[in-house]
Amino acid sequence: MLTVKMTTENSAYITEAAYLEGEKLAEERHEYVDGVLYAMAGASLRHNRIALNIVRALPLQREDGTPCDAYTSDVKVRARRHKAFYYPDVVLSCEPDNMDDCYVEKPCLIVEVTSKSTDWKDRSEKLLAYQALESLQAYLIIVQDKPHVTFYYREVDGAWWVSAYDALDQVIMLPCIDTPLSLANIYKGIDFTQPAEPEA
Repeated sequence: MLTVKMTTENSAYITEAAYLEGEKLAEERHEYVDGVLYAMAGASLRHNRIALNIVRALPLQREDGTPCDAYTSDVKVRARRHKAFYYPDVVLSCEPDNMDDCYVEKPCLIVEVTSKSTDWKDRSEKLLAYQALESLQAYLIIVQDKPHVTFYYREVDGAWWVSAYDALDQVIMLPCIDTPLSLANIYKGIDFTQPAEPEA
């Protein structure tokens, strides 16, 4: 399970530069929002399996031959307008993005595998921050305990739309790489008869 919590070192404002330097040496990862750090706990096996299923299903090249890079939860995305750095579960970038070797600024696809403790943040704070990224074309929020995917996508005119998928035979067409992603592939190997997270 991935959780976000306030840490004791958050009492003073931390600059982005100090955060990035500190994160290189930190024993645990932190997300950053306008001077405040949020520690991140480890993820469950199911959480990791879903993220890896998605990475395996992504082609690392567009139809026009443009190469793409897929990263998992150890690479940050910078949401400059929101003064934030997040660790998405999966991020795909198909544009030159060489500002820094520790974060991506021009993703075209972001995926969050949500949990009870992060659902509100994935669907509110992160949604707004991610939609402000000019390069982003799609944002997926994946539920762990049943087949359910919320698919936010940007149309050519810049408007954002949302669709929901909840059947394993459904297929999502990912716009930034023009490729289908089935719920069957997302949830491959997942046993829904077992709880996704321990009961509180």
